[in-house]
Amino acid sequence: MPDVGTERNEGAYLVIQFSELKNRNSSVAVVGLGYVGLPLAVALSEHFDVIGLDLNERKIQAYLEGKDPTREVGDEAVAKCSIHFTTNPSYLNKAKFIIVAVPTPVNGDKTPDLSPIIGASELVGSNMSEDTVVVFESTVYPGVTEDICGPILAEKSGYKLGEQFFIGYSPERINPGDKVHRLHNIRKIVSGMNDEVLDVVDAVYSTIIQAGTYRAGNIKVAEAAKVAENSQRDINIAFMNELAKAFDRMGISTHEVVDAMNTKWNAMGFRPGLVGGHCIGVDPYYFLYQAEKLGFHSQIIAAGRRINDGMSNFVVDRTIKELIRAGVDVSSAKIVLLGMTFKENCVDTRNSRSIDVYNGLMEYGVTPVAVDPVADADGYQREYGISLASMEQAKNADCLVFLVAHDEFKGFSADELKALYNEKQKNKVLIDVKGIFSRVELERAGFRYWSL
Repeated sequence: MPDVGTERNEGAYLVIQFSELKNRNSSVAVVGLGYVGLPLAVALSEHFDVIGLDLNERKIQAYLEGKDPTREVGDEAVAKCSIHFTTNPSYLNKAKFIIVAVPTPVNGDKTPDLSPIIGASELVGSNMSEDTVVVFESTVYPGVTEDICGPILAEKSGYKLGEQFFIGYSPERINPGDKVHRLHNIRKIVSGMNDEVLDVVDAVYSTIIQAGTYRAGNIKVAEAAKVAENSQRDINIAFMNELAKAFDRMGISTHEVVDAMNTKWNAMGFRPGLVGGHCIGVDPYYFLYQAEKLGFHSQIIAAGRRINDGMSNFVVDRTIKELIRAGVDVSSAKIVLLGMTFKENCVDTRNSRSIDVYNGLMEYGVTPVAVDPVADADGYQREYGISLASMEQAKNADCLVFLVAHDEFKGFSADELKALYNEKQKNKVLIDVKGIFSRVELERAGFRYWSL
């Protein structure tokens, strides 16, 4: 490689650098091996020499043992891959292409918590070698990559941005738990600090993304695209949640309305429910934060967040009302919550709104039983301080509250559901937030059924 300070054609140099990656003479590193980073690292390892870095020793040990606690790629894929899993950041020195895929949550006041991405930037900058391309996948508001991460990398490394190292951005788009829309068949947005860097970023991702890439005009456009697409989904779900509240007063099933509405070709198919997770429940706040800093105050996006954040309390209130109407003593009722992850068929419990339902019931003096056959029970205990119960412990219930539509729940028959109730409980209250079951069938079987 040319010495720093000598004249060189950056475009030609970076093409040579990609060739070095393809020939496995230099490495690709992925920093952060969660639901985003692990599938990415596994896919890249089929074409490049890959270093997988995560500071969580428990997680790295699981990967070294061939186990996939995320369930995104499976144990077999982890066991067979050639990734060099490590908690030692000094190995980043061997990489010429580094991808940062750490979470970007929000603080208690709903402002962006950039500490994970700042920490990752400091770690990468302190350990990377010269002439490295660093690409960020974490969701951020426009400007973070160039105005915050780039300067940190420069300060910690001592290298000059644009001459001795380069940056790009490619927002993650995976859908945790989705077995149809996977990393390889979701089109990837790519961007770089200049055209030459974009060429290399595009070349690396094009190696693994069968659906192709979309070359954004610049890094800020790519950053904005991610927060915009998830804000759009948030608003659409908020619309359905607002309809659900109105239809509840009208005695109309929102799910039946959606079924009817979806017969039109241009129906969008959104349904009401709890909105959490580390994307839709978070990304709009990143947009709102940056927009308000610039003097723009959103009405639609902010309203969507208020509506969706309030749905947990709505479910709690309706649960209590249904129990009272059924003549059940709320103070002594055994309420079982089924589904504590942030979405169906996903082990991830981060920013799950189910915990808000749990805490809301606690305010009524009720300690519910939380059940989830899919969730990472150890992770849930560490994050929320609550032990998940087994289905066996769900028996003798006075009320079942299905919060998430796991496949494991969809197979329950009316008789199997009845077996979970206290035999003395004549009025079997069942709260079905996501409309898993047939209202007609359960009401015919004697259940007191409520759904959004």
